Amino acid sequence: MRKNLAIFAFALAANLELTSAALFTNPADVPTNKQYQYVVVGAGPGGSVVASRLSEDPHTNVLLLEAGPSDEGVLQIEVPYLALELQPNTTYDWNYTTVPQTGLGGRAIAYTRGHVLGGSSSINIMAWTRSSLDDFNRYAAVSGDDGWSWDAIEPYFKKIEHFVPPVDHHNTSGQIDIQIHGTRGPLNITVNNTPYPMDSHVINTTQELGDEYPFNIDMNSGHPLGIGWAQSATGNGMRSSASSSYIRPVLSRPNLDVLVNTVATKLLRSGHDNVTGVPVFSGVEVAQSSTSPVFAFNATKEVILSAGAVNTPQLLMLSGIGPSSHLSSLGIETVVDHPSVGQNLSDHPGVGNQYSVAAAQDDTDDNLVRNSTLFNELLQEWKDKRLGTMTGNGFNHIGWLRLPTDDPIWKTAQDPSAGPTAAQYEFLFDDGYVAATAPPTGYFITVDTVLVSPTSRGSITLASANPFDSPLIDPAFLNTTLDIYVMRAAIRSAAHFLSAKTWDGFVTGQGGDFANVDLDLDESVDAWARARAMTVWHPTGTAQMGKCNDTGSVVDPDLRVKGTKGLRVVDASVFPYIPASHPQAVVYAFAERAADLIKDGRRYC
Repeated sequence: MRKNLAIFAFALAANLELTSAALFTNPADVPTNKQYQYVVVGAGPGGSVVASRLSEDPHTNVLLLEAGPSDEGVLQIEVPYLALELQPNTTYDWNYTTVPQTGLGGRAIAYTRGHVLGGSSSINIMAWTRSSLDDFNRYAAVSGDDGWSWDAIEPYFKKIEHFVPPVDHHNTSGQIDIQIHGTRGPLNITVNNTPYPMDSHVINTTQELGDEYPFNIDMNSGHPLGIGWAQSATGNGMRSSASSSYIRPVLSRPNLDVLVNTVATKLLRSGHDNVTGVPVFSGVEVAQSSTSPVFAFNATKEVILSAGAVNTPQLLMLSGIGPSSHLSSLGIETVVDHPSVGQNLSDHPGVGNQYSVAAAQDDTDDNLVRNSTLFNELLQEWKDKRLGTMTGNGFNHIGWLRLPTDDPIWKTAQDPSAGPTAAQYEFLFDDGYVAATAPPTGYFITVDTVLVSPTSRGSITLASANPFDSPLIDPAFLNTTLDIYVMRAAIRSAAHFLSAKTWDGFVTGQGGDFANVDLDLDESVDAWARARAMTVWHPTGTAQMGKCNDTGSVVDPDLRVKGTKGLRVVDASVFPYIPASHPQAVVYAFAERAADLIKDGRRYC
């Protein structure tokens, strides 16, 4: 797979410090005479957007904290094709591992999260998917706030987006509906930058088997179901991240300071509110290591947590906000008893299913893995011209699909998706042997099947009261009868997709270890899924949003932490349900609206 390309002729690019005085690498260098109205913890799509938008007011000082290094000058971050070089076991990954997963045969799996300026948007595969209108309308229903509905949020997507033509300047007619996208936002998006041999076969299948796999010209319309051309957060041949879009372009602002390489270790209290009596949080304690000096930064208005679905609940619990029984077991004083903090973890498990192809030229990835000369030539083409294979992220099509309404499973199970426009499973089409180590010979494509409306729920809990100890991560993958049933159906559906006549002479059958799977036997398919399923890096829900009087939720419709003052969460942890999509676009949209709510001083509750 592509993560093994690191063995070829380039070293990790040096992590360069930016020249602007607004970016600091040591907390001791942050100005002590500056009063910050907002301290934002975490520089992913949530925190970067909020920090950027709040600092548009020159009278508002914002400090943005990031645990990882700067993303500036990191080759693997800039080159879309090298995305899988960034994890696991790199400087730019938190390098977490889950607890053993019962649903995966007891396997503990790598759990990648971005540890770099830009957060996970700097290391993900850049898929740009807005999700369905039903997903957003369910957020509105669960929160009681219509401002989270599709109709209310859709304009924010246009505000975020800057559609740019693909670098090969091919005709994009029939690949995207430009009218529904933004053209002046900070974040570049585009369609495929480079063709893959399978492209025409994917599209032809939507004609041959259109009743089951209809073509969708633009899955970002709110109606994503079908097979269509993928959109990505790239532009001009390069990754477009929260850092490159929202932070680095505005580092010249004197009222925006960014501190990297620094971990938030605790939220600091400054007493209790005189009216409500709730604890007031107005600062953040930070350190660069478990043995380094400790610093504190104060916020006169709010501390905003955007550390993600793993680190946000970890920081809340370290600060005494969480399940009292869990906190007391670790000797942490309970400040606010919030039983739901760290609960409701939901993620998308994916399984890579490999198929053999007849011709060597129809397998891009494995040719590059096996041919260092070709790899280096293509990398040099990117460096010189920002053109070619390296401008792509490895897939040009996505499918969003549902089980039939008359499937027998619905006699005993309830549809977990947000509604009829939301997918239950996903296809990703990869041009090579992806998601496992490729055999030394043969040529392949991979259809990744992803469970995008899971019913399994896991948790984030503390391993200790030490902020530098990794939390216990349990996504509870494939832990319900329905989840394994849908994954089984998805794997079979992918095989059916490849049975269309257009694939004759291109695909020769199941490939690699997948060739040993009997698709007619439930037990065989299930064993494959449990042995191969991995995260596709979409944890959500661990500080879920709910109605004002909902005691089971962590934040209110304004994303303020219930039972506190001065504390808000803006990241994927607030999603009450995981969106049936790659969630980065949803996080950007939530953050754009959250910034407006903060500026307006709205109090829904």
